[in-house]
Amino acid sequence: MKKTVQTDLADTAPGEVATALLDSHGPLISVQAAGRQWQLERAANLEELWQAMTEDQQSFEDERLPYWTELWPSSLVLAGWLAGQKKVLADRPCLDMGCGLGLTAMVGQWLGARVSAMDYEPEALRYAALNAQRNHVPQPSWLLMDWRRPALQAGSMAYIWGGDIMYEKRFVSPVLRFLGHALAPGGVAWVAEPGRSVYEAFLHALYGSGWQGRRVHSGQVRVVYDSPVPVTVHIWELTRRA
Repeated sequence: MKKTVQTDLADTAPGEVATALLDSHGPLISVQAAGRQWQLERAANLEELWQAMTEDQQSFEDERLPYWTELWPSSLVLAGWLAGQKKVLADRPCLDMGCGLGLTAMVGQWLGARVSAMDYEPEALRYAALNAQRNHVPQPSWLLMDWRRPALQAGSMAYIWGGDIMYEKRFVSPVLRFLGHALAPGGVAWVAEPGRSVYEAFLHALYGSGWQGRRVHSGQVRVVYDSPVPVTVHIWELTRRA
């Protein structure tokens, strides 16, 4: 049975408010991606959750803001791109880097890849596992991990993908170091991004870090949250320089 919470929490500490909101469920998100329909559960009262977590100094300082509670446009375009890569992904070890609600991890698993999916936030993984169950997809290997402290075997992933995983320039170097650690020789990474300025710094950093990148796809998508226009998302393919 789904839990509900009272929204009148004015006298409750911010951390306790966030816990209560995380433990509630909002209306299902239903989206078409990769040739089928997906239903996603997420935390309820997203605006209240965001406010509660930003008011909680510990969550704010530890960067545990609830980005994962939204289904971002990059995930939808990335899911479609993965569907076009079905043959190369089949039975290959793959990593979803920052899986959030789990859409692209589930898509990869449904396509036949052997998917591990990581996120920094345990609540994201809890909802992602619920979503895999709801959509009748074999559970990926869910990993609670900070990309600054990799906890997987070096060179173990043939493919790595992530949708809109960077919001600040200080994330660029740790992400590149993580990719260098996790990606197998000859492996490929796909990064989907909606034109955020931080990705200009990311692409610039590639060429001084032994990587090469090329844009392999651009797509427009209407988002599930309020937006007056479709969002254009670019997918970049990253490989190590020979």
